[in-house]
Amino acid sequence: MNFDNTKIAFSMKSKGDLRNAKLLFSVIQSPATVKLFKYLTNFALKIHFPVAWAVKPTLYRQFVGGETIEECGKTVQMLKNYNVKSVLDFSAEGGSSQKSIERAYNETLKSIKYAANNNAIPYAVFKPTAMVRYATLEKAARGMELSLEETQEIEKFRERIFSLCRAAWHEGVRILIDAEHYLTQDIIDNITEEAMETFNKERAIVFHTLQMYRKDRLEYLKKLHEIANEKGYITGIKFVRGAYMEEERELALKEGYPDPICATKEATDNSYDNGLRYVMENINSFELFSGTHNYNSNYLLAQLIEEKGIKRDDQRIYFSQLYGMSDNISFVLASQGYNVCKYLPYAPVREVLPYLLRRAEENTSMAGQTGRELKLIKDEIARRAKAHS
Repeated sequence: MNFDNTKIAFSMKSKGDLRNAKLLFSVIQSPATVKLFKYLTNFALKIHFPVAWAVKPTLYRQFVGGETIEECGKTVQMLKNYNVKSVLDFSAEGGSSQKSIERAYNETLKSIKYAANNNAIPYAVFKPTAMVRYATLEKAARGMELSLEETQEIEKFRERIFSLCRAAWHEGVRILIDAEHYLTQDIIDNITEEAMETFNKERAIVFHTLQMYRKDRLEYLKKLHEIANEKGYITGIKFVRGAYMEEERELALKEGYPDPICATKEATDNSYDNGLRYVMENINSFELFSGTHNYNSNYLLAQLIEEKGIKRDDQRIYFSQLYGMSDNISFVLASQGYNVCKYLPYAPVREVLPYLLRRAEENTSMAGQTGRELKLIKDEIARRAKAHS
C-alpha cells in the first residue's frame, strides 16, 4: 500500500481541479499570507462586503461539499464511485444565539434522516458547542453559580444531545459527537457516556471523540472500556489528534492549571497509536472511527486489521480524512478495500468561512502537510502530462 500513488489519489480530480488545488496550496504554504487573508476576510465580513466571488472558486471548492445537504449529493455520489463514503458536517458557526442553536439542531436532525436513506453516508456528526450558548457552557464548566435561565439552558443542552442520539438510534445511523476545548470537555464527556450507555446496547450508535494530544485521554479510554464492560454496552470511539493546541496552552498558562497537551509531537503520536492498539486489542468491545492525516497511524491501523485477521470492510472500523485533504491516504485505502469516509462540510459561503480559515491555518501548522499536498499535486500533473506526451 503506497500513499504516494498519485494516479489513485487524484483519480476523481480533473485538470481544472488539480490546477485550483496547486494554486491554493501554493498560497497557503505561507503562514503570513494565511494570517493576512484571515484578517481581510474577517474585516470584509464585518462590513458586509461580498466575499463569495473570491472564496467559492478557491477555498470553498477545495474543502466544502456545498451550501446545503442536497447540494452535497453530487459529491457524495462521486466519492461513492471510488468506494469512499461521506460524513455530512454542518459547519456554520453556532452557539451564539438561540436562533443559531435551533438551526444547528434542526440541520443535524435533517442530516441524520438524509444519512438513513443513503448508504454512502454511514455517520452523522455534530459539534456540541453548536447546541448551547458557549458563555453558559463555560460558566457551568467552571463550577460558577448559574441563574435559573442558565440552569435550564444546560438541561436543554443535554436534552438536545440526547434527542439527536435518539434520532440516530431510531434511524440506525451512527452519530459522532465532536470534542471541544479542555475547559468544557468534562460536561460533554459525562453526557456522551450517558448517551452511549443508553443507545449502544447492541452496537455503537453514539461515538465519543477523544483528542489524543491530551495527556489524559489514553487512561480515559481505558476507563471508558471498563465502565462499558460493567454496564454492558459497546463503546464508540472517534480518535483525532486535536484541534486547539495553541489555545489550550495559552489558557492553561493564563488560568494557572497544568498544560493538558502532550509536550511533544512524538508524545501525541504515541498517544494516538497506543489508543489504536488498545481498541484493536479489544475490538469486540468497541467500534472505531480513526480520523487522521498521519501516514504512520493509517499504516498502523491497516496493519492491525491484517494481523488480527479482520475483514478489511468490517463495519466496526473506519478510516477518515477531511474533504480536500490527504486524498492520497483516503483513495489508496479505499482502493485496497478498507472502509473510508471523508468529512464533508457544508454551509453557505459566509457562514462556513470560519471553518475554511481554520482549515487553511491547520494546513500551515501541521508539520509538512501543505508541502506534502503540493508535491503530490505537482507529481500528478507531471504524471498526466507525461502519459499524454
